Amino acid sequence: MEITQKAPAKINLSLDALYRHSNGDHEWRMVMTSVDLADYVHIKPAGRITVTTDSGFLPEDPRNLAYQAARVLQRESGVRAGAKIHIEKNIPVAAGLGGGSSDAAAVLRGLNELWGLGYSRERLAKIGLQVDSDVPYCVYSETALVSGRGEIVQPLGRLPQFWVVLAKPSVSVSTPSILRAFDYDEKHVCPDTATVLAGIKGLDFDLMVSGMANSLEDVTAVRYPEINALKARMLRYGADVAQMSGSGPTVFGLCAKKSRAMRVYNSMKGFCKEVYLVHTLT
Repeated sequence: MEITQKAPAKINLSLDALYRHSNGDHEWRMVMTSVDLADYVHIKPAGRITVTTDSGFLPEDPRNLAYQAARVLQRESGVRAGAKIHIEKNIPVAAGLGGGSSDAAAVLRGLNELWGLGYSRERLAKIGLQVDSDVPYCVYSETALVSGRGEIVQPLGRLPQFWVVLAKPSVSVSTPSILRAFDYDEKHVCPDTATVLAGIKGLDFDLMVSGMANSLEDVTAVRYPEINALKARMLRYGADVAQMSGSGPTVFGLCAKKSRAMRVYNSMKGFCKEVYLVHTLT
């Protein structure tokens, strides 16, 4: 028996870092959605937990979030069985697209089925928070308002129609280093999350994009000026909005019209090696 789980990339339509808890955790308020760029996680029964990948950039030991997810679920459920986990990578690594967290969430969903646990998405999301703050959202992998430390996931339903162009510059970003550098006493760009939510509810693309922003963007862009350069090019070529995803460095542009998205995509390929034209998952 083999179970295959799709592990889609995520983007942050809005990201607001509100404050830091006494234990160092961050309080978030984010609107997130998933796109059809995805890894695939293949899971088979085994006597112990092992993880392999077709990528030379990922560890295949306890540092891998997929491995951590399997061990956490094993511990929480009391199951003694193992699993052979193989990750087919398509999402760029260390890109702000949640690839590692999505792989971990796919492992939780897949082992929930393989081991016959019958856990709800809510329970899997709570368990996933022990691995990474993006894992609870990735358990759902549908448009949602995410708050708290990442554990509160409120699905939002349909989005207005649009296309997404992703461009990842040839740098990798360490999320922990960006979060350590984020100073809550300094002024940062903040999204108007209420406006983003109103645009989604009313299926109003223009209203939605008018409230979008990422509070981490100015911190990452200081270290990696490629981010602002990619944003400027996307807007110049016709994107309706351009923004960094997560802690970066991937930049995405949203286009209400597919023809414009194709123009942005074709134009960006001359300046960035990793460019993708995708749509959101429904």
